[in-house]
Amino acid sequence: MEIQIELVLLVVSILFFVSILADKAGYKFGVPALLLFLGVGMLFGSDGLGIHFENIQMAQIIGTVALCIILFSGGMDTKVDDIRPIIPQGVVLATLGVLLTAAITGVAVWWVLDKTAISAGIGLTSALLLAATMSSTDSASVFSILRSKGLVLKHNLRPMLELESGSNDPMAYVLTVTLIGIVKVSGEADYLQAFGVVVMQLIIGAAMGFLLGKIMVWGVNRLKIDNASLYPILIFTCCIFIFSATYFLKGNSYLAVYIGGLVVGNSKLVHKRSTLKFFDGISWMSQLLIFLTLGLLVNPHELLPVLVPGLVISLIMILVTRPLSVFVCLFPFHKMAWRDKAFVSWVGLRGAVPIIFAILTLAEDVPHSRLIFNVVFLCTLVSLIVQGTSLPKMAKWLHVSEDPNPLASPKHFDVEFSEDVKSVLSEISVTTDMLKNGNRLMDLGMPEKTLVIMVKRDNAYFVPTGKTPLSISDKLLILTDDQETLTDVVRDYTKSNV
Repeated sequence: MEIQIELVLLVVSILFFVSILADKAGYKFGVPALLLFLGVGMLFGSDGLGIHFENIQMAQIIGTVALCIILFSGGMDTKVDDIRPIIPQGVVLATLGVLLTAAITGVAVWWVLDKTAISAGIGLTSALLLAATMSSTDSASVFSILRSKGLVLKHNLRPMLELESGSNDPMAYVLTVTLIGIVKVSGEADYLQAFGVVVMQLIIGAAMGFLLGKIMVWGVNRLKIDNASLYPILIFTCCIFIFSATYFLKGNSYLAVYIGGLVVGNSKLVHKRSTLKFFDGISWMSQLLIFLTLGLLVNPHELLPVLVPGLVISLIMILVTRPLSVFVCLFPFHKMAWRDKAFVSWVGLRGAVPIIFAILTLAEDVPHSRLIFNVVFLCTLVSLIVQGTSLPKMAKWLHVSEDPNPLASPKHFDVEFSEDVKSVLSEISVTTDMLKNGNRLMDLGMPEKTLVIMVKRDNAYFVPTGKTPLSISDKLLILTDDQETLTDVVRDYTKSNV
């Protein structure tokens, strides 16, 4: 049957529209966006409204490209100055932590599935493959929840989790691909050789990412393009080149694009702000597309036979294997409190990446591949529901969160400074308590080195003076070189107004 392109575009646009509305609702209620996107895909899928999508190769292509963009964008958003104090912890969690999680979970999966009739006889290597696909964490869902609840984490936990979740996917990918090769080999596998291949792929990937990232920055800064809107497209093209070139050099492409993004994001680059915004947009678009694709690909009725073993494996991962691997990896860091380690353990959130890796098993026609895919999908859903929705409460219960900064980024003023400018732009809303000493701007008691440079009242904008009278709900655009003192002043106003 011939399919009209207009019909395809109509269906895709409706899917995207419903998913964006679902994300808005999830942001408000603290539900992981991934869970909602998967739900929309499943709603429109074969067991829902009847859209049949069984193209494994297309799903693999979408997943690969989307993950490439997401990792590059994540690298660009990661500031080296923020992660420098916790680089050892993050690197250990992203490498040894992934390996331990895969190994311990693999043994547990082997034991659980061996007791289940539908999967009796599955080998240890296949169980390790299933575990390897789930050995990395999902940063996008974690931090969308933290942002929606306004949580601020203590003790550098946020950059540590950013570093771990942004850099652990390459390790999980290498383990998955290596185990796929071992499972498909008939006879005795050479694990020592496989380990050597893993190490070599990581080394080549890291080197290519750093080298090509530096070349990219050097070239873009010297290339004069009349149309400034083409610079983000150029960076996007370079991102794809890093991924594909590293692949043909037998390196880890995912690690290469993450490090490439890290180099670009921490270098001086022409039109950097527009590039960052561009990648924020296409990164979110990639997540939405991949989550919808995965939701369409799964057949919910196939999850019923693996419901019990899937739930058992999920609980083992949440309560045993993830905490055990985190505490072992962070044992040498004695200054890190047990509460911090416990929270890091709880942030072992599974997301789209494990399902993408499970699709690799389908594409390679690995024995038990459909069982692997269904178990991984079910475990991801459980992780999102149990861990994803409880992250804010867990942070408060473990006392690793603190009051959010009352200085909000400008929302009513479309103004941005280059990151080379160290002054901070923020926005506050005038309250009754702020005007208790008078309604003029000079009566607010702003600290030194702080300027109110613009006021928004209703739909009008104007530049104030010290004698400008203020009204309740006026929005003030503030520029300061003394963010700490300004934060204390605004926090005092907030507390006294409560």
